[in-house]
Order: sequence, then structure tokens, then C-alpha cells
Amino acid sequence: MAKTRFPGFPLELLHFLDELSRHNNREWFQANRPRYEQALLEPALAFIEAMTEPLEKISPHFCAIPKRSGGSLMRIYRDVRFGKNKRPYKTNVGIQFRHEAGRDVHAPGFYFHISIDEAFLGVGIWRPDSQALGKIRRAIDNHSADWKNVCQNRTFRKRFERRGESLKRPPRSYSADHPLLNDLRRKDHIAIYPLEHDTLLTPSIVPETARGYRTGRTYMQFLCDALGLKF
Repeated sequence: MAKTRFPGFPLELLHFLDELSRHNNREWFQANRPRYEQALLEPALAFIEAMTEPLEKISPHFCAIPKRSGGSLMRIYRDVRFGKNKRPYKTNVGIQFRHEAGRDVHAPGFYFHISIDEAFLGVGIWRPDSQALGKIRRAIDNHSADWKNVCQNRTFRKRFERRGESLKRPPRSYSADHPLLNDLRRKDHIAIYPLEHDTLLTPSIVPETARGYRTGRTYMQFLCDALGLKF
């Protein structure tokens, strides 16, 4: 089968997100739904399709699913039931190439993000449940040399910045003087690879994304091994 060539995201996508941030209401969105379809939805699905083969080469256990709902593209509609922010729409494009064993955004995944303020790739696992987080902490503690080799790799550190929230105190059963306490305190294990907005608009965004994911491959593999997932 021939490779799917992706021409890049349209500049209109950034214009749409900018205007949505200033007119975040249902009336404006409904009036501009054709722009949403043409500038965001269709290009995002085409990008996901184009990433199928590169992702397969990195790991066959992460899924690129180009569906309007229930696939790799995250919903633009915000869940406003529990938060203070009642704006109904997200003002970013979020794509998660999730592990085949995962059911939601808390699964290990390769991530892709576009907003007006920033664009980036992500690798890791965001806000895992307590059981999964406990497994990751035990793996870091029991295989500390391997973990340090992953996180201190020169290319990884040059490209990626680790982010996420952390506990203020040491997690239960770990001492305050543990040499890897900062990592054990993490509630998220995610690493971010920044992208230039100009790159989004060209066909090079697909190989650039694949290159970033390859750089984060050993980080992802450690997390998957910790959770007993295939990589």
C-alpha cells in the first residue's frame, strides 16, 4: 500500500483556534462548524492516517485511529460538569496515539498538541491511577540504573523536558533521602518535545513527529515494562 502523504496543517487551523479562544460559545461554533470541519477535523484525521506507518515502526502496540470520535483525535468538546471553567470548547488540537491496552487518556501514549501558544509532542503517561503509579515507582526503585540511563540520555535530555505534577512529600514507603525522590514524587510521567508552528504547516511535520517519538522510545518502553505492557 502506498504511503499516505500529509501536506501539513493549514494556516487556517491557527486562525480558527485563535478566533475560537475569543468566541468560545455554542452560537459562534455552530456558525463556524464548516471551518472546524475543513481546518481542524479533516487535517487532523489525515495526519493520524499518515502517522500509522511511522508509529508501527516505533512500536506495533500503539494505535493510530483516524476516526471522528472514539479514535486518536481527542474531542473538542470540554466536560464542563465538574470544573470552574465553563467554556464549552477546547482551544487546542489534542491527538493521543494510545497503547492498545489503554481505555482512556490515562493510558501510556504518544501525544501531539497544537494551540496558539505552543505546539509539542509528548511521550509518557498522564495522571495514572494509584495502582499503575505504584508499579512505576517500584520499577524506578528496583531498576534505578536503567531509569537513570533513560532519563539522562543526552539526546533525550536535549529534545525533551519532563513535566507534570508531583507530591509535596515522599510517597508512602519511600524515604525522604531516596536518591531518586524527585522521580518517585511524580504524579505524571510525561516528557514534552517542542515544535515550531511553522513546521506544522509543511509535510515535514510527519517525519519530525516520528523522529521525536523515536527519541522518546526508551522512556516509553521503561514505563510500559513497569506496567507489564508489551512494547
